[in-house]
Amino acid sequence: MNGPTAPELVKVLAGRRLAVLTGAGMSTDSGIPDYRGPDSPPSNPMTIRQFTSDPAYRQRYWARNHVGWRHMDGTLPNAGHRALAALERAGVVTGLITQNVDLLHTKAGSRAVVNLHGTYADVVCLACGFTMTRAALADELEALNPGFAERAELVGGIAVAPDADATVEETSAFRYVNCPRCGGMLKPDIVYFGESVPKDRVAQAFSMVDDADALLVAGSSLTVFSGLRFVRHAVSHGTPVAIINRGPTRGDSLATVKLDAGCSELLVLLTDELSPIAAR
Repeated sequence: MNGPTAPELVKVLAGRRLAVLTGAGMSTDSGIPDYRGPDSPPSNPMTIRQFTSDPAYRQRYWARNHVGWRHMDGTLPNAGHRALAALERAGVVTGLITQNVDLLHTKAGSRAVVNLHGTYADVVCLACGFTMTRAALADELEALNPGFAERAELVGGIAVAPDADATVEETSAFRYVNCPRCGGMLKPDIVYFGESVPKDRVAQAFSMVDDADALLVAGSSLTVFSGLRFVRHAVSHGTPVAIINRGPTRGDSLATVKLDAGCSELLVLLTDELSPIAAR
């Protein structure tokens, strides 16, 4: 580990109440590949324009998601997720903002969580706002496409992206459904590339940063503005920013301390180092 070391990270964060911002690198130790990490496979996430304008794109998306969402649903939190939940219980972490849709922070026991980009577990109608669980939709899709997921898995290993998209090549025969209420377009309740995060969600996240004494970024390259804005906001208010990420981030020049490393090991270390301080 070149540059700053773990003790320097602890020194910046010790005795402070933390807001935490996490990205896809947080979940790589749970088996979900990062979009942009140094070891990530090539990825080309679907944009909202593609999804809404072309039925072929929707068919491809739902076919791949039909396979991928169950893998994500069965994914377990890693040591880093559990460490942040423990730091929340100790009163060190006061709020957690995640760019991930995998619900792993909630599974680990974190309570004060803003799912900035939504989650894979719900589906919404773009026309009337009707919502349903992804599990309920899965039953309908399976009835229309019996055995599709099993056949896809027989073809080869399933790689699931951070948005629950899976690598499935043959999707042209897949049948998907529209809104049962109005016949409108159903979409996972996640923020696609090209969409804006709901304003009330952004406001809640900014409030978490304002209420903390420091901002810790874990596993985000901060490539997209939806995450970077919280780093800029913290710095503009004189709040220290610490970043843990494999590879460079767009926030490196703004950080008080940046460690080029994976999340899990360092977050477990922080649990050991910061929790006793909070207890005193």
